[in-house]
Amino acid sequence: MDFDFTDEQNSLRDAVARWVQRDFAFERRHALAKAGGFAREVWAELAGLGLTGLAVDEGHGGMGFGPVEAMVVMEELGRGLVHAPYAQGALMAPALLAHAHADVKAQWLPRIADGSALVVLAHQERGARYRLDQIGTRAVAVGSGWTVSGTKSVVPAGDEADAFVVPAHSASGIHLFLVPKDAPGVTLRGYPTQDGARAAELTLADTPAALVAHDGAAMLERAVDVGIAAACAEGVGLMDRLVAVTVEYMNTRKQFGVPIASFQALRHRIADVKMQLELARSMSYYATLKLGEEPPARRRALSQAKVQLGQSMRFVGQQCIQLHGGIGVTDEYVASHYFKRLTVLEMTFGDTLHHLGEVSARMTDTAGVFA
Repeated sequence: MDFDFTDEQNSLRDAVARWVQRDFAFERRHALAKAGGFAREVWAELAGLGLTGLAVDEGHGGMGFGPVEAMVVMEELGRGLVHAPYAQGALMAPALLAHAHADVKAQWLPRIADGSALVVLAHQERGARYRLDQIGTRAVAVGSGWTVSGTKSVVPAGDEADAFVVPAHSASGIHLFLVPKDAPGVTLRGYPTQDGARAAELTLADTPAALVAHDGAAMLERAVDVGIAAACAEGVGLMDRLVAVTVEYMNTRKQFGVPIASFQALRHRIADVKMQLELARSMSYYATLKLGEEPPARRRALSQAKVQLGQSMRFVGQQCIQLHGGIGVTDEYVASHYFKRLTVLEMTFGDTLHHLGEVSARMTDTAGVFA
């Protein structure tokens, strides 16, 4: 199978890498994190590069690129430790709104494409344990519209977003709704997260909402799979850069008058780290290529990828910090921030144990055997 990237995809990668190197050095990222993790100015710069329109169709002002281009961008954003909610706002939101009513698409997709609007999925609830069908938020039909009531937790950049896509139960099943930030009954409580970004608790009280889709369960699963593929690609970029930082440190840090990179035991450890990185890279490719499959095969593949990425991110992060020693956990050193982001990413859209259970359940359903 040919895994070579096209000239257009390589140009896209180079453009993102140049922006990271020129405008998003670690010092700037660290200052933004210390200031609370606010990301709208970074979002605006990504919009200036045209990246917020990457997955929006051309009819609504976007570029209409596919999953491979999204993977390329996420890898480079991971390498740069960029904390803007790119996957949520530029990849998942267009996937959720692609099948919405025409007026909803016309109102929001062009604004997502030009970066003037940030729309994020608000689906997590306390006690759901990553289960997408465990939804306590309720929707009620009122006249020709709907109202939504409930609480969503850990909404990415929730206090900076302009609108939310909210899954909710009605008498006829799970639906998706779009709720503007300034709608009546919306309450937000924002806070910084461990990895230097932001999240919020979102409370809705009889809040007017626009219906996005009646078949909310299938669309929610599809959007989360897009998010998982993006998280896998970001994880590869994060690990790639963290390994490079670690190797550079090992080549400069000396003990007994020689670089510690010359010690055989440490060389074996870094070889194991690189092996885990390559396993993660191959499964990230696999996840991206499987996004076009039918739902059962797609969901199984994405869970398999998330299991491998979870194992690799934990191993690579822990080993690289240990190879640094004490400096690796200091707040002023870049390696600690890569480790924090890897730790958060491992739990995003379901942790490793959750997806291991999902893989086992789906293999049992399709093959009739436990694996």
